[in-house]
Amino acid sequence: MILTVTLNAALDVTYRVERLQVGGSTRVLAVAERAGGKGINVARVLRTLGHPAEVTGLVGGATGRAIRLELADAALPDAMVTVAGESRRTVAVVDEQAGETSVLLEPGPRVTPGQWRAFTARFAELVRSARVVVLSGSLPPGLPVDAYAQLLRIAGEHGLPTVLDAEGEPLLAALPERPALIKPNADELRATTGEADPQAAIARLREAGARSVVASLGAEGLLAVTPEGSWRARPPHPVAGNPTGAGDAAVAALAAGLLAGTDWPSALARAVALSAAAVAAPLAGSFDAALHRRLREQVAVTAHTPSTPSTPTR
Repeated sequence: MILTVTLNAALDVTYRVERLQVGGSTRVLAVAERAGGKGINVARVLRTLGHPAEVTGLVGGATGRAIRLELADAALPDAMVTVAGESRRTVAVVDEQAGETSVLLEPGPRVTPGQWRAFTARFAELVRSARVVVLSGSLPPGLPVDAYAQLLRIAGEHGLPTVLDAEGEPLLAALPERPALIKPNADELRATTGEADPQAAIARLREAGARSVVASLGAEGLLAVTPEGSWRARPPHPVAGNPTGAGDAAVAALAAGLLAGTDWPSALARAVALSAAAVAAPLAGSFDAALHRRLREQVAVTAHTPSTPSTPTR
């Protein structure tokens, strides 16, 4: 079982519009609501792929209850922990004419030290039945900056491989716990390290403790630097659609690869194909299955020699 952690779970609201009128009124063509947050999106994709996944994290208030009801409707095993605050909503506006998506992100509930202790105790129970742990997304207000480091430490005590998808100080604070894999995108690399060059940023993150770094570079695919080697994986062509959730689909494929012991080139090809297929789907946590099958045979994976040498992991 793959355990996914979403500390800042959300109710994702997606509006589809013909054309977004900034500063004016816009008629909505369609609206959808579903439980979201990065880890929940990862679990949703894993379940569609046929991999058992369980979701945990923090939820609260009426929005939190709506999240749990939708998890039940989606048949996603729910091990969420309740807090006193109100879970957040995220709003994505898909402009069909422009082919662009604008996203509004609420901060989430304020979590008390006592609520955090209760969650870490629950997490320590859940990891006993897990084989891979995925930690994804932002931290809600009130959590310590080393929250992910604490969870990685607990998972490490059970010898579990971990995937971390975070940015900024929470990511940097977690790296000394040596996650098996981190998956930043290009913007997160720059914001976290201050390096404009993705290869230099990856080198810094590996030096700080990440065993493997797989960086999302948008339409350019993935750049992976690992103890076993470095690769570039590129889709055969750009895919139009909603990019929200594409990175989560890639994380799902990479976590499944860790679970199965898949070699890096194969895992990266699947991650790129699944990420592109997610762009073609209307909602985060979904993907176009037919496109995924086609792209898996078309992704180009080539060995890569970093221009900035990365420091070997210890």
